[in-house]
Amino acid sequence: GAARAAAAAAAARGAPARGDGPHRPCGRYREPAGPSGAGPGRRGRGRGQRAGKSLSRAGQGGVADVVSWIVGGHEAPEGAWPWVVSLQVLRGGVRFVHLCGGVLLGRRAVLTAGHCVDGRMDPCSWRAVLGVHNLHKHSRHTARRRIRRIIVHSEFKRETFENDVAVLELRSAVRYSLFIQPVCLAPAALVPPLENSSDCYISGWGRTTEKGTGLCQAHVAILPSSLCNSSAGYAGLMNDKALCAGAWAGGTDTCQGDSGGPLVCYHADTDRYYLMGIASFGVGCGRPRYPGIYVRLSQYRKWIKAKLLLINKAWSRPGTALTVLLALGHTVLTHVL
Repeated sequence: GAARAAAAAAAARGAPARGDGPHRPCGRYREPAGPSGAGPGRRGRGRGQRAGKSLSRAGQGGVADVVSWIVGGHEAPEGAWPWVVSLQVLRGGVRFVHLCGGVLLGRRAVLTAGHCVDGRMDPCSWRAVLGVHNLHKHSRHTARRRIRRIIVHSEFKRETFENDVAVLELRSAVRYSLFIQPVCLAPAALVPPLENSSDCYISGWGRTTEKGTGLCQAHVAILPSSLCNSSAGYAGLMNDKALCAGAWAGGTDTCQGDSGGPLVCYHADTDRYYLMGIASFGVGCGRPRYPGIYVRLSQYRKWIKAKLLLINKAWSRPGTALTVLLALGHTVLTHVL
């Protein structure tokens, strides 16, 4: 109908569709929060250790010549990417600042890049902000959650960014709405597969200015690893568990503060966007021959499912709610989850 035509037109010009567009939520969500957009998402990235610094660290290092949001993109409509999470770290013991992107996997789990939490493993120093568009403006759709546990891949290698994945367990479950929804994970048997898709999107806030910007997005294509890893590009720095996405000619990319953010691709047969990667590293921002490098999540299905099962089991045990409250220093009793 008319809604479908509007969604198609929006997608054609690179803008996300509205809430009545093609996106179908993966979670059980029955309580609409209000009008929302849902469309293509976009990824974040960092600079590889041998090719530079990781983006999250570079953001702290005061790099002056970096672009402060996703390069070559534009601001997304509010609510366009309901699974994108701002992961914020406590600075100076007084305020939280955006450090990396993340992706909501379920009511209590957020996926991000392992290098984002490398050296910052204290859960008390982190919080997740969900359903947010502008990091510097209050919204009734926003939810903030402190972190209970940080789980980094046991074989993460900071020198090469191999196995650059981590899951953050939230202290309390989030409530799904039009602005907060889990991302779809691509099943192994998805036909046709999406790992050579040209209809993919990245999203993130990057190094926002003091005045702040809304969530940004850009359309990208997954490029052949043989091209990205050639002598003209990364020259072997990519491993076989990574994806390369962006534009070979440059101009569309993620930048500082976008690490851990999503690379999602649209699958027409199922009418869904699927999470294909999370931003890991890159060289500069939007440079020719150096598209963004993402963790290839098809290689981590079992790991992700195991961590989600671990988190769900922890919350399904009798007495979990009381145990968690006591661990957090609360004295108020509550019902068993």
